[in-house]
Amino acid sequence: MNITITDDFDLKKIQLSGQCFRVKEVAPGIFRFITGENVVYIKKFEEAHTTEKNPKDNDRKKNSANTYEVSCSEEEWKSIWEPYFDFERNYADICNKERGKYAFSDKAIDFGRGLRILKQDKWEMLISFIISQRKSIPAISSAVEAVSRKFGTRITTAGQIQQDDTEIYAFPTAYQMATATLEDLKECGLGYRAPYVLDAIRKVCNGDIDLEAIDSLDDETLFEKLMEVHGVGKKVSNCICLFAYARMGRAPVDVWIERAINEEFGGVNPFPEYGENAGIIQQYIFYYQKNA
Repeated sequence: MNITITDDFDLKKIQLSGQCFRVKEVAPGIFRFITGENVVYIKKFEEAHTTEKNPKDNDRKKNSANTYEVSCSEEEWKSIWEPYFDFERNYADICNKERGKYAFSDKAIDFGRGLRILKQDKWEMLISFIISQRKSIPAISSAVEAVSRKFGTRITTAGQIQQDDTEIYAFPTAYQMATATLEDLKECGLGYRAPYVLDAIRKVCNGDIDLEAIDSLDDETLFEKLMEVHGVGKKVSNCICLFAYARMGRAPVDVWIERAINEEFGGVNPFPEYGENAGIIQQYIFYYQKNA
């Protein structure tokens, strides 16, 4: 199925943005996304070649620049992937609105245009960001994949392309991980984080934390509630608030953002000035710091 996307949308930048750990470029320009037991492959159409002899080629080029091929049905795209990619929000408008406050932020916004905040599975984000502590993104991805293979359900999808010859597993639910031991988790590369993940499993399975019910809490109460899980500090809690609960006003501060605050903003946190869009601006700055 072909779709047209008119807002900012860059698959490679999203993959490298540090918010998702299972996105894979399975072939040049073809990206695989997984959420729950749903898998989609997305490819941007190449821009049409233009010639002076045929001015209509210019129109085709303009249209193809925003056209993507997706492997799912229209119903699945609208019900699952449009919310996942946060297409109800116009990022181009947000960039225009937030420009002019700081020169460094403007530079980061221009560099990162195409990023979007993904609305990902709440349980997966809780565990993924517990795992993320003091790990590189490739190491996080490796551990998350190991957990998925050990405890998750294998996904069979008709949309799987030939270049993606790997077995695909859904990220396991808390209940699928209920019998996990510390040894099981350490075998997945979790190291000292294994007890934290075990605590999260127990709290969710016991009903101490209902990840869906707490979505009704205000931002600050949600932030505090998530930190009831051992190993979830301020940075991890803010990441979960932003990437699972779409609390766009939350701006996680890791070593990259702290460096930007100290070196580019004179030690003053700029994110309160961005209000409800602070988390989006944080992503542009994080991406710039990592990739510029």
